[in-house]
Amino acid sequence: MKKELIISVFGSSRPREGDSEYAAARALGNALAKKGLAVCTGGYGGTMEAVSRGAKDAGGKTYGVTAEFFTAAKANEWVDVEVRVKTWQERLFEIIRLADGFVACKGGTGTLAELAVAWEMMNKAVIGAKPFVALGEFWQPILKCVREVETGQKNPWAEANAQIVRTAAAEEEAAEILVSGLAGQE
Repeated sequence: MKKELIISVFGSSRPREGDSEYAAARALGNALAKKGLAVCTGGYGGTMEAVSRGAKDAGGKTYGVTAEFFTAAKANEWVDVEVRVKTWQERLFEIIRLADGFVACKGGTGTLAELAVAWEMMNKAVIGAKPFVALGEFWQPILKCVREVETGQKNPWAEANAQIVRTAAAEEEAAEILVSGLAGQE
């Protein structure tokens, strides 16, 4: 039996239906599901809802990792499997643990924390290498600045030898990079 492959998507809770960021996240979820990939998000609104909705539009499976920490928030209606944890930290690490690959969409401090923790865990080999895509131009200046530090001197960490986080201009390209990266791990 083939293992289900899950892509965890990080992104803002702020976009709403009708916003370009919501539409892009929905298209991403759709592209991932069409490639046979399940999606995992933080389970709430905004980008998380849009990715889940897009995946469901294409017949895909969705996971949402929610936390008791967010007392008033409920999982969005497009989540098939809700994984409920107690704290924000447990939520972050569960989203990472479930993933076979990652996509970072535009977001704020929470999304930055998710991107940074997953990136650092691979950089220091806390977890194995997994395909990771930053969607669009938003994260490119941050990636560039961090890489200046990581590659500016000799060190044993993964980022010094190869770029862990790749970039994609569009949703379909992100899905292709992930599928290619997953195939390379078999």
